[in-house]
Amino acid sequence: MAIDKRYNIAVYLEKPFNRDTVKVTADYDGNLTIVEWNESKSQPTKEQLDALDSEATKLENNNKVIANRLKEYPSVGDMIDAICKKEAGDSTEFDSLETKRQATKLKYLKAIKS
Repeated sequence: MAIDKRYNIAVYLEKPFNRDTVKVTADYDGNLTIVEWNESKSQPTKEQLDALDSEATKLENNNKVIANRLKEYPSVGDMIDAICKKEAGDSTEFDSLETKRQATKLKYLKAIKS
């Protein structure tokens, strides 16, 4: 079950949403109440959202994986520098960064999409 039930809403909508389109409140147990709904798709029931727990958990976990990967991936500047050096004939830095990138991808695996 997704810890953050807003993921259930995102899965229901099949897209991310923002505070302009959906406003929610949460109690201390994490139970969400939709207080405003400005989407073209009809507002879901609690049962409809609960039925999406498995998909919402995958989305939540994948977002955590992406955030962790971004923290450890080489910077864009480092990659550009390494690519330029590789084009000039020295692939040492590029190979090192690519090895690090692949190790990061293996360290933080995404859930398999169903």
